[in-house]
Amino acid sequence: MANIILLAVCLLAGIGLRCTGRFPTNTPAALNGFIIHISLPALAILHIHNLKADGSLVLTAAMAWLLFGMSWPFFHMGGKLLKLPSQTVGALILVGGLGNTTFVGLPMIEAYFGKEFLGIGIIADQLGTFMVLSTLGILVATIYSSGNASPRMMLRKIILFPPFQALLLALLLRPLPFPDWWVTILEKLGATLTPLALVSVGFQLQFGGLRTVLKPLFVGLGYKLLLGPALIYLLYVVLLGASGTVTQVTIFEAAMAPMITAGIIAIDHKLDPPLVGMTVGIGIPLSFLTLHFWHMFLTGAH
Repeated sequence: MANIILLAVCLLAGIGLRCTGRFPTNTPAALNGFIIHISLPALAILHIHNLKADGSLVLTAAMAWLLFGMSWPFFHMGGKLLKLPSQTVGALILVGGLGNTTFVGLPMIEAYFGKEFLGIGIIADQLGTFMVLSTLGILVATIYSSGNASPRMMLRKIILFPPFQALLLALLLRPLPFPDWWVTILEKLGATLTPLALVSVGFQLQFGGLRTVLKPLFVGLGYKLLLGPALIYLLYVVLLGASGTVTQVTIFEAAMAPMITAGIIAIDHKLDPPLVGMTVGIGIPLSFLTLHFWHMFLTGAH
């Protein structure tokens, strides 16, 4: 519950700071820069080092890759039908194709399924969502922000992406034990991600422009909260015959709100910031409702 309240408080704080004019207009750029260069790399090094991979959780790790992989053609075709600019399509792929599997996902798993299933959320996030963001996510951001990026430029962008570099470093450091003081430093730095990201999103959230982004907003949240997880359910349960609580939690994670960090990457690449802010700002509270119904559907509860 504390994590959910924190999300709301930080989002409202960002809105309040913009309305009062106490912070400069370029505040989001500074916050986003800190997140990308400090907060995210710290989390990557900490969690990848501690991750205990389990072969039985392949479907859990694959979920984010499949969800994002399906979102790319879906939003590409949707963009053509709705005649959306490429920056808007890129924004939709990022925030519609990647879920908030940590800061919303983990508290929701604990609340609905119990603390003993948090490890499934960690796998879904670290081997799924985070790795997708660090590779395919930055690839999408580069393509849709520049329009005609060369393969060399895209590869360079991925390699120079600080969280991706931290991911590689974390894999190299896995055999080495971390001293307690180093773990504490990484935890403190990583803990800044959620409040700073939500303040940044809230700072840019302006409901006055809701009408102009209504169609892409509806499409983006429709895929992220309903269609995307429904496709994962069809693939895993109907076609592959997977069952049990692990499968339920995996699909539940697929139904999470848009990923805050993906929104930060989209905004950093100037991919329709008003739409991104609206999708994240509305998607998080809306997901509290949709996740309740997903849990009822998955568990047969009434």
